[in-house]
Amino acid sequence: MPGKESVLKQARDKNVRFVNLWFTDVLGSLKNCTIAVAELETALEEGMGFDGSSIEGYARIEESDVIAKPDPDTFAILPWRPAEGQAVARMICDIHHPDGSPYEGDPRGALRRNLKKA
Repeated sequence: MPGKESVLKQARDKNVRFVNLWFTDVLGSLKNCTIAVAELETALEEGMGFDGSSIEGYARIEESDVIAKPDPDTFAILPWRPAEGQAVARMICDIHHPDGSPYEGDPRGALRRNLKKA
């Protein structure tokens, strides 16, 4: 189970330049936020904030701030960008409120809640 240090080492060893933070809207469409590898440690520790009102089915504009928190277990180098010094990785994110609590509209969170019930 990779942790933060493992992800940072892999990114360094594979010359990753950018990391795509992936999540889905409530309809299952893939959404993406790309960060420079220099921002990866902060993203792993704190997540990356974005405007949830711009995502289908997410927050209303009055409560639009949400955090994409990357899951270290999902770190992978994208095979179609393997050029030396140009590698791109991806991580799948959980969505949280700014206070750190899980965002109710996050499909990954909904799946987790339903698996727990089952």
